[in-house]
Amino acid sequence: MPHLPPATSTAQNTSSDQPLFDLQALKRGEPVLWTASSSRHTAWSEAGAGISQLDVEATVARWRRFAPLLARLFPELQVRDGVIESELLPVPRLQRALGIPQDFGTLLVKADHGLPVAGSVKARGGIHEVLEHAEGLALRHGLLALDGDYRVLAEPAARALFARHQVAVGSTGNLGLAIGVMASALGFRAVVHMSADAKEWKKARLRARGVEVVEHAGDYAEAVAAGRRAALSDPACHFVDDERSRSLFLGYAAAAPHLARQLAALGRRVDAQHPLFVYLPCGVGGAPGGIAFGLAQLFGPHVHCFFAEPTRSPCFLLQMLAGTPGFEFLGDQPSVYDVGLDNRTEADGLAVPCASELAAEVAGPLLGGVYTVEDETLFRLLHAAAVSEELHIEPSAAAGFSGPAMLRDTAAGQAYLERHGLQAHMAAATHIAWTTGGLFVPQDEYARFLARGRDAAARP
Repeated sequence: MPHLPPATSTAQNTSSDQPLFDLQALKRGEPVLWTASSSRHTAWSEAGAGISQLDVEATVARWRRFAPLLARLFPELQVRDGVIESELLPVPRLQRALGIPQDFGTLLVKADHGLPVAGSVKARGGIHEVLEHAEGLALRHGLLALDGDYRVLAEPAARALFARHQVAVGSTGNLGLAIGVMASALGFRAVVHMSADAKEWKKARLRARGVEVVEHAGDYAEAVAAGRRAALSDPACHFVDDERSRSLFLGYAAAAPHLARQLAALGRRVDAQHPLFVYLPCGVGGAPGGIAFGLAQLFGPHVHCFFAEPTRSPCFLLQMLAGTPGFEFLGDQPSVYDVGLDNRTEADGLAVPCASELAAEVAGPLLGGVYTVEDETLFRLLHAAAVSEELHIEPSAAAGFSGPAMLRDTAAGQAYLERHGLQAHMAAATHIAWTTGGLFVPQDEYARFLARGRDAAARP
């Protein structure tokens, strides 16, 4: 299989350690890479918004308490003892297809596209928030003890309690699936406000679960705002706010300890001589932000997290630029519309105009950088993953595969490696592309993805 062409970037860095950035290239929809200065990235040990490692540990403990109940509610989790987790996969054939040489490190895939129950990374945050809400209700009503058997929440008394309450969310698709499936399984009334770019099959899957789907003509931000307004009129409604939720954020952060065990099982060390690079597709920023925060707590400055966004929806990248020299005009919470981009992309889960303020505050200082990817490249990468390793993913889930090339083949990437003293250690590096969705994509839809990726790969 031919190697994919290297990524390009117009981002440059100066010897003063202050990254420069070509906004005009971003406005033109070209792939770009922004990297953090050393002073920004080394702020890894600071917790923002009052979130700490203790909160992550409490979230991990909550997942353990709920595992017996999850195994009871979802037959596919019985063989997993109620654990919702994904594999960490060696992908040597994909690494060769992407043109990543061995002297630049080893590529692995964190396969959240195969997460059970919801089929995407959103299972981590979305399911966790529903569980935390259910736990709080049951404790307040005397139906549950923290050291008790959580399977009681599947009994008639608990279901009757939950039926008097609603869980709502605004979503482009995958978060809605996670929230809707979990809420309906417990007996809540579930409502998902979906934006115009949400896929029809995701709406159909929710409705088949008895979830009310409210469609909106606008984008993600408008769907969230509409859901938030509707929830205010119902005191029995819990609104899952993807832009502001600590519970969602911590659900994602809880992935880090399990990943650390998986790395150890594969013999992959993480330290100054064995750096870890993690490439995370980014929409509003909650999922990649939570994961980046969790990893930073475990690995400190030895983990380098990069967010990947569509060229026409780079909301987190703009958030990182806001307030920096030359970009004061962007304001406190910039939108992709502010720079003339249209927020239209086939990567529906990443079609977000404004970044989460919570994710930006907590995870922003921890990032190595943010890069953008064209839609055609996403399909080409999707095709490469299918042909080389039989990975069946959504277009948005392919965004992480561009990360190693962005570091290796661009001036900005090389400057980042030099700035952090990483160039001598790249042969021992681990690169993780975090795939984010794909398990439940209908066969006809996936066939369309694959055909488009094959056509893109055939073009020079």
